[in-house]
Amino acid sequence: MKIKKGDTVQVLSGNDKGKTGEVLEVMPKTQRVVVKGINIRKKHVKPRKQGEQGGIIPVECAVLASKVNVVCPKCGKATRIGYSVEKDEKVRICKKCGAKIK
Repeated sequence: MKIKKGDTVQVLSGNDKGKTGEVLEVMPKTQRVVVKGINIRKKHVKPRKQGEQGGIIPVECAVLASKVNVVCPKCGKATRIGYSVEKDEKVRICKKCGAKIK
């Protein structure tokens, strides 16, 4: 997958279209990513221990990786990711401006 944990991504389609957030988790087997503040669902939590409080909490759910694009730190636009080899090291680059992406 071209998206890594810690990347800033922009949502391309769905209810959260246009929003940006940081990738919290990447699931390569299912081609999904969890993005902070995106695809919020309500989870009903039951108290497990005595004195613990239950309730309804908001939780970020996974989004298909194809529905998000990495935001380039240099040009600030949602872009596709390319690769180039520099000094025997594979580096991710922005397809729009050619800048390195950490």
